[in-house]
Amino acid sequence: MTPTTRARPTLTQGPILKTLLALAWPIVFGNLLQTGYQLVDAFWVGKLGARAVAAVAVSFPVSFLLIALGSGFSVAGSVLVAQNFGARHLKMVNHVAAQALVLTTGLALLLTVGAHVASPYILHLMGAGPDIFEQANRFQQVLFWGLSFNFGFLMFQALMRGVGEVKIPLYINLATLALNFGLDPLFIYGWGPIPAMGVAGTAAATLITQVLSVIVGLAVLLRGRSGIQLAFKGFRPDWALMRRIFRLGGPSSVDLSARALGLSMLTTLAAGFGTAVLATYGIGSRIIALAIIPALGISLACSTLVAQNVGARNLPRALRTANYALGVSFTTLLVLGGLIWLAARPLVSFFLQGDEEVSQRAVEFVRIASLSLCFTGVQQTVSGAFRGVGNTLSAMVLTITGIWVFQFPVAWYLSHHTALGFRGIWWSFVVANVLISVVAGLWYWKGNWHGRDLADPLGPQVATASPPDGNAS
Repeated sequence: MTPTTRARPTLTQGPILKTLLALAWPIVFGNLLQTGYQLVDAFWVGKLGARAVAAVAVSFPVSFLLIALGSGFSVAGSVLVAQNFGARHLKMVNHVAAQALVLTTGLALLLTVGAHVASPYILHLMGAGPDIFEQANRFQQVLFWGLSFNFGFLMFQALMRGVGEVKIPLYINLATLALNFGLDPLFIYGWGPIPAMGVAGTAAATLITQVLSVIVGLAVLLRGRSGIQLAFKGFRPDWALMRRIFRLGGPSSVDLSARALGLSMLTTLAAGFGTAVLATYGIGSRIIALAIIPALGISLACSTLVAQNVGARNLPRALRTANYALGVSFTTLLVLGGLIWLAARPLVSFFLQGDEEVSQRAVEFVRIASLSLCFTGVQQTVSGAFRGVGNTLSAMVLTITGIWVFQFPVAWYLSHHTALGFRGIWWSFVVANVLISVVAGLWYWKGNWHGRDLADPLGPQVATASPPDGNAS
């Protein structure tokens, strides 16, 4: 246990609201910067016309699905690190971090090869039209090569978040986003020896910045001045611990993948109404995804705080933290939804210029969906509290219910069997958000989701991994 690791405080003391906000705002800003990659790409791609926008839109759910598979294991890494950090099992913190990185890297390599080979078949399945197929395939294949680095940086952020260090990932995101903004036009339009790659150029620029992010993140973990101290010998596989991470992260991967698959199905529904509606959905869904980032950030902060307090065996404080997070998330998204309704037109204009039909439809979509953003905050925060106590299964059930029981069936029915037509897809966001927030709220207030056993999720099956000085679980 290094002095630098020992010096970092836990998040189990002090004013709850102040601690929650101090942890949440860098996470929110960092997620905005991560989404900034897509926003920057969309800004430059929008200048190439509606077909280019549609090519990126049809590829986005597939990329989101693959990233979701890895993100679930980053959730497991964050929760395990946070609970052991709250319990001051600092050597186990380092051990968990190393094994989580090994697991997510291996998974990413397998997905990279499989996704690259399957790219054309995926696009056919998604219903990509011949007018955008080649552009979408080139963009998608380049993007797939960055999966290993994307997974690696997601895990780095999760591990840092588990020990309460949220500013370093923020700084890395800020620097690489600025670089990405400069690289995008370079690869899209070409310059000197660099050929013009069109839509695929945005993926190439993102790949370069992802590589740099992982290199910097690994250097931070190896130096050990941010709460985690890794050594290369620590990457030797500990199969018992990786199985535990897999079991805890599996439901989270299903959770996020179910959401991604739901978005893919909604994209397929939109594609069935033609390229114009697909482009509309692509723009509107990006804006809505951007709008719910505060809820996601508060959810992640809630999860970390709950996990550290569970590790410290302070369940009452963990529950009070979740209550604060619910109030903050609902209020923030309520205000933000109103602002987005007012600013819908300039927001859409940022993503697309010169196509009035698509722009008008996108404004309508954004205004309809913005009405229910506050309810999204409820579901996200409850899921964050569930994950913080290691109850990733309940969080998964909430997501599957929201997407597959509520939203997709409603979207299909309204768009195919009512006069709303494709606008039924827009209204499905409102119906699903309200219904799932009611389910999540009732489940949360019932109060039995945190279970009876507060032992941390590592359990006895990995006790053999504990350091000889007893400074681990």
